[in-house]
Amino acid sequence: MPVRRYLRGSAQLMAALGAILVLTIVAGLWRVWRGPAPADRLLAVQLFGTTGTALLLIMAQWQGQPALRHVALVLALLAAAVSAALVQYLRQSGSGRAVPGERDMPAEQRK
Repeated sequence: MPVRRYLRGSAQLMAALGAILVLTIVAGLWRVWRGPAPADRLLAVQLFGTTGTALLLIMAQWQGQPALRHVALVLALLAAAVSAALVQYLRQSGSGRAVPGERDMPAEQRK
């Protein structure tokens, strides 16, 4: 009986962690949509890769599907490649420069 109670609690923990990771992905989608600079959008895309990998690893443990670990590894590798490609694209297009906001300016330059 104690083993079943442990497994039930473990499943609840995995579900809670999965829900938190899904909320993190939703927050990242908001940052991609509303990001003031391309760098913010790039960081959100990196967040998708790491959060998606973590979510797949949790699902692999929770559902007892070791194949999901392989999928998580592939996703992590693809996320790193996509991040590098986006950095190169932003560097070549010149749109990676962030425009300084008012708080970044010295006090004498503020209106």
